[in-house]
Amino acid sequence: MINTGKSTVKASSDIALVKYWGKKDEVLRLPENGSVSIKLDGLDSITTVEFDKKYSSDEFIIEGEKIDATSAEAKRVVQHLNRIRKIAKEKGLEEADYFAKVVSENSFPRATGLSSSGSGMAALTFAAAKSIGLNLNEKELSILSRQASGTACRCALGGFVEWLDGSTSQTSYSETIFDKKYWDIRDVVAVVDFDKKKISSTEGHELASSSPFFKERQKNIKQKISNVKKYIKNKDFSALGNLVEEECLEFHSILLTSKPPMVLWYPGTLQIIHEVQKMRTEGIECYFTINTGFNVHVLTLPEFEEKVQKRLNDLDLVKKTLTAKVGGKPEYINEHLF
Repeated sequence: MINTGKSTVKASSDIALVKYWGKKDEVLRLPENGSVSIKLDGLDSITTVEFDKKYSSDEFIIEGEKIDATSAEAKRVVQHLNRIRKIAKEKGLEEADYFAKVVSENSFPRATGLSSSGSGMAALTFAAAKSIGLNLNEKELSILSRQASGTACRCALGGFVEWLDGSTSQTSYSETIFDKKYWDIRDVVAVVDFDKKKISSTEGHELASSSPFFKERQKNIKQKISNVKKYIKNKDFSALGNLVEEECLEFHSILLTSKPPMVLWYPGTLQIIHEVQKMRTEGIECYFTINTGFNVHVLTLPEFEEKVQKRLNDLDLVKKTLTAKVGGKPEYINEHLF
């Protein structure tokens, strides 16, 4: 038994070096392929959860806005709270019969392709599990987070993370392959728009297999993951960066050739790609990668971070840049949001 009551967790987002796309099982969110990512300290979600008999229904406040209980966002959170209540009920916990209040904030734009659902759902999972009285280990929390958001499976860990695809719920979870202190890589995020994506990742996953290139991608993904892990182990930034860019372009070729196609890039997205390529010709080593969105992650090393950020900020189509270091696992904090 652990202490119940309010619980607040800070969880970082991540950037996938090798991305997952498509699902073997939509309900359990089992991916078609494994993936490798870097946790990003600086792109964070903070969530406070309280299960208490004083609540007559589940309540949600995100970024200061009360979320309508009938919205898709609220229904997704309720579904996850119900998963957690079900586990608590099986363990005979009194709190399993309580409703919850959830308040969440982000340090970065949500629903813009920067994996806010991953950090948000990981923070929700950790905070809700503790508040209701569950004492789950790292693997169990990763599995539970995955059922709320695929990316949250990785955001439940720290450092350089591998998500094992698995064919069952118990075999699809994430592990830290190198901790956050292993290699100091920096991420400069160039924001070209704060609007929400027009097509959600959930919708996109359903279209994955409609691309004529999807099966070919799947044939090569295990070797690609093996190479990424080798480059991280050897701290070979050039090899890692080139592979990450190739992976990004291959991934977006799947999106572009799905039926219907997912055309997510904005003019600013291409402007950043060209600037990154130009910087490399000038000896500023950096590499781009893009999730299912239009904002761009630019990976670099500490000695180039300031120059990369300045160059990106100087672009007329970039509205803002954010910086991040390799982040750790979710943290319980004492400052609650309500």
